[in-house]
Amino acid sequence: ALLVRSVVWQQLSATSGQQLWKRYQALPNSCTPQGVLALADDALKAIRMPQRKIGYLKDLAQLFVAPQGAVVPWADLDDEAIAEKIAAVRGLGRWNAEMFLIFHLQRPNVVPIDDAALQSGISANYFSGDPVSRSDVREVAQAWQPWSSVGAWLIWQTCKAMPMGLDTV
Repeated sequence: ALLVRSVVWQQLSATSGQQLWKRYQALPNSCTPQGVLALADDALKAIRMPQRKIGYLKDLAQLFVAPQGAVVPWADLDDEAIAEKIAAVRGLGRWNAEMFLIFHLQRPNVVPIDDAALQSGISANYFSGDPVSRSDVREVAQAWQPWSSVGAWLIWQTCKAMPMGLDTV
């Protein structure tokens, strides 16, 4: 559901994302891979889901529907292998993969370098509000190892800026 949620919320304000997400969740079986694949495009259009996102959702569902009904062994894969698989899906990227690693698989040492809220929080908490680079974020997060995911979560909490409404998860 986390990756589905990230696709639904993409490029929307918090309010718009939340409204579309609520409409989406009201659809039957909308957060299972088989359910997404079974949803008619017309049902998704009826809740005002953009056509491009419909394609992204279907592509994402295919990632989780392995051949012969086998389950993808996410827990057996390392963080980088998972990130590559997810980022290869149309409409998803590295950030989506990192959110999946942190919030779904609960991997303890993931640093979402490109997350704007994390950058802003590190800027506020470590650099007196001055802009930070990706290398600045990496350097700060290095001190959090092997619990970088926890460090990112704490920074998000200080800014009250959890990604895509994940504070309600």
